Parts: sequence; structure tokens; C-alpha cells
Amino acid sequence: MIHYNTKVWASHILALRKSDTIRVLWKQLLFIAFLSILISFLELRFFPNARMLNHLPAVYSILGFVISLLLVFRTNTAYDRWWEGRKIWGQFLNDSRNLSVKLSSVQLSQDEKTFFSRMIPNFSFANKEHLRKGVCLTLLDLTDKEREDFSKKNHIPMYIMQLITLRIKDIKNDLRISEEEYLAIVSNIDSFINGLGACERIKGTPIPYSYNIFIKKFIFLYVITLPLAFVNHFGYWAAFISTFVFFALVSMEVLAEEIEDPFGVDDNDLPTDEIAEKIKENCKEIFEIN
Repeated sequence: MIHYNTKVWASHILALRKSDTIRVLWKQLLFIAFLSILISFLELRFFPNARMLNHLPAVYSILGFVISLLLVFRTNTAYDRWWEGRKIWGQFLNDSRNLSVKLSSVQLSQDEKTFFSRMIPNFSFANKEHLRKGVCLTLLDLTDKEREDFSKKNHIPMYIMQLITLRIKDIKNDLRISEEEYLAIVSNIDSFINGLGACERIKGTPIPYSYNIFIKKFIFLYVITLPLAFVNHFGYWAAFISTFVFFALVSMEVLAEEIEDPFGVDDNDLPTDEIAEKIKENCKEIFEIN
């Protein structure tokens, strides 16, 4: 995720990052520009006095309004997914702190402190990789025996929560925490698991295919026929207008596609790496692990 100063306009206008839609769409822009020029040429060459084309701007203004409604809905839906993911990861941070503080108040052995200071952050690191391309065990703080056991599991984040729950159960059986304290601690475990399920729901439920295809086809047909409405008024400049409109409309679609899956490594994705590192630092500090 890019951190930036929202008040500095010039640097944002002049900057050209890899996520900038111009860099993403430049091939499509050239194609649309060439096709628009070709259509403008054919109309000016063979149908210079077609009267019915003079009424097309009114039609395209209505179609433009329809497209704008579709894109507003598309963008809002994608942002809702991004913002929900951010709230979930904020809850992971809060639950990690709450769980660590509650456990640190219990009479724990040094081995138990070390275990919890490793496994609570391990859940966050495993979770962020689980939502990408799969968990790489080298990123987790594990012993050799734990790494061997983890390699046999398919769902690493859930296995980590299972290990934490079993260790907390042992502490309860040793009568070091009361039933009420145990229930309070388990509520944080439940929150972790619920958040994991919510992230998997966002990751595994993209926008419906038919809706996605319809928007792309609608935009393409709208833009590619746009010179028909403007060539009598602007000549070959209608091709430039079509290309610019294509850039504006498709950029919104590209941005929506990027943020609707917020757990990757794109510039606009959530800062899950930073949150996981913060959880790790907080846990080590709470359990006083150097």
C-alpha cells in the first residue's frame, strides 16, 4: 500500500507509478485511438452528410448516464470489499493485543510466553500469505519440530489457532485461569477465526462473471461508436474524444478490479505486511521477549 500526502497535488499529477492506469492501459488506448480514427475517416469519407448522425449526441448522453450509474455501483462495491478487509485486519491487530495482554496477566512459564509471542504473530503472517498464493513456512517463527508438523497441514492459520486454543485449555486445566477468564480469552480466538472466514469470503467471491463481462462490452461498444456522434462536429478530434472517454471509463473499471481483492501486493492493496509486523512487535513487547 502506498502512503502519500493527500495535500500535494503536483506530485500526484506528475507521478507515473506502476499502478497508474495509463501504464496499464496504454496498449488498449492506442488500439482505441487507431480504431476511432478509422471510423472517423470512413464516416467523413463516405457519409459526410448523414443527417441521422446529428441526433446521436443526445442518445450518447443517455447511454453515458447509464454507464456512469453502472461504474458508480461497481466502484462502490469494490471499495466496500476493500474497506471491509481493512476493518477485519484492524480487528486482527486489536484481538492480538487483547489476547496477548490477557495471557500476559496469567502466571505463565517462559516456554509458554515464548510460544504465545510466536504463535499469535504467526497467525497474522500465515493468514496474509494464505490469502495470496499459499503459506511459506520460512516466513513463520517455528521450531524444527513445528515446521515439520506444519508442513503436513493444508490450512495453516486454522492450525495455529488450534495450537493456541489447546495451550490455553492446558492453562485452564492447571487452574491458572478461572472459567470467566477462559471465556473472555476464547472470545478473542473466536474473533480471529471469524475474521479469517470473512477474509476468505472476500477473496473467494469476485463480482459475478456476467456483470463483469457486460460492463466491459458496454464500455467498448459505447466508446468505439462514439465518433459517429461527434465526427460531424469535431472532425478527426472525435477520435481523441473517444480515446479520452475510454481512458476515463476503463480506468474506473481497472481500479475497481484492483481493490476488490485487497489482500495482494498491488499498490492499492491493504498493508497486511505492515500490520503483521506491528502485531509481532506488540506481542514481543507485551510478553517481554527480546
